[in-house]
Amino acid sequence: MEYRMADLARAAGITVRTVRFYRERGLIAPPRRDGRIAWYDDGHLARLRTIAALLERGHTLNGIADLAAAFEAARTPDGFASALGLDEPTEETPVRLSPEELADHFEGEVTPENLAAALDLGYLAVDGNDIVHISRRLLDASSALVREGVPLAAVLAAAIEVRAHADALADLFVTTLRTHTANPDPDPTTLRPLAQTVVAAELSMALDRKLRPPPSSP
Repeated sequence: MEYRMADLARAAGITVRTVRFYRERGLIAPPRRDGRIAWYDDGHLARLRTIAALLERGHTLNGIADLAAAFEAARTPDGFASALGLDEPTEETPVRLSPEELADHFEGEVTPENLAAALDLGYLAVDGNDIVHISRRLLDASSALVREGVPLAAVLAAAIEVRAHADALADLFVTTLRTHTANPDPDPTTLRPLAQTVVAAELSMALDRKLRPPPSSP
């Protein structure tokens, strides 16, 4: 649908003056012009509803403007796969989110800086009007850590280190199989569960060592 400004404001539940203010601030895209008439569409209405939802969640207009600019800068013409530089992960389930749903997962922590870090890490991509998180498991774990009191910036910084260690472990397993088996291209259906089992067991024991109370003094 297309709307004149008054109709758009009515549909969004705000005033014409507010629509004009948001347009001047760059919070919504310029309308399509047909002579002297400005036409807005459902994309403008969706953006106005997103702004209202983020304001209700405590974001400021300046913060929303910065987030909008970061989202626009992250858009790629080919969408999700192009943004991440790969096809969808083999075992992970990507999650599509609206900006307000992302804010709900990380209450008070969705800042332009954290968004940029997540985009750089490849956790997030922008696909059309959606935000795509590459992994349901990573999304759930990250939001759980934030709920435990860990700042999202610290979670993302740790993720960079985890990524480096995970790449090194993957290289180790692939190199070991290529060196000591007749098949130079290991079967992923064989390698993946074995590697995951070893890493999970070793990480569990490492956590035991780190979290075990020190022995009491005699």
